[in-house]
Amino acid sequence: MNKDAKKLPGNLSLDEIKNGCIVLAGEDDKEEQKLCMIKEEFRNGIDNIKNITPSVTFYGSTRINEGNPVYERIQKLAYRISKELNYAVITGGGPGAMEAANHGAHDAGGRSLGLTIRLPQEQYSNPYITEEIPFEFFFTRQIAMSYVTEVCIFCPGGFGTLYELFEILTNLQTGKMGNIPVILYLSEFWNPLQKVIMEVMLEKYKTVNDKDVSLFKIIDDDDEILEIVRNSKMRGAEDSLK
Repeated sequence: MNKDAKKLPGNLSLDEIKNGCIVLAGEDDKEEQKLCMIKEEFRNGIDNIKNITPSVTFYGSTRINEGNPVYERIQKLAYRISKELNYAVITGGGPGAMEAANHGAHDAGGRSLGLTIRLPQEQYSNPYITEEIPFEFFFTRQIAMSYVTEVCIFCPGGFGTLYELFEILTNLQTGKMGNIPVILYLSEFWNPLQKVIMEVMLEKYKTVNDKDVSLFKIIDDDDEILEIVRNSKMRGAEDSLK
């Protein structure tokens, strides 16, 4: 937890959720306790995130450190989104690309949210979060991160970032999520993946179609991204997972 981050009204801690579920399910019923915790974590996350709008959610690697040119690009983009457009910036609250985005929003004096995850070897919360919502389960956090955000920006990342990207693209592809812009930031990283999608998945094996590959855009230009964010549709619960 980031000790300087503000606790949102009604935001329960993970221990409060766990202890409440032990009381409801009983000391010995571990399966029912876990089901209760999942349900209450969904409720807590959605209740706290649903009014944080307009917002942009950033995804990316934990391994992009301050001083890295990619970190600096992400930080500057998030700063402009926060300062010029007054959008909240949402991340997973950890280090790397997430920290860079929170850093930019924090420096702009905007809302800088971290939807953090508790891990066995605890991932620290970055120091630029102004508000924090903690999670125990990755899947509950992932739904909360995309629940009402107006735009998703995917920065260079690893397996976790690709997992999050393809989950959102699948939800868009199948109509389980209201249509939102998905931006893949920095073409040097994303162009090889696009080549696989276009040449192998689309052309050779036909496992996706032309509509599917139009669900995302690879963009380098910050002004172009700001224009997309500026024109993004305000979302509510009715536009979220269906």
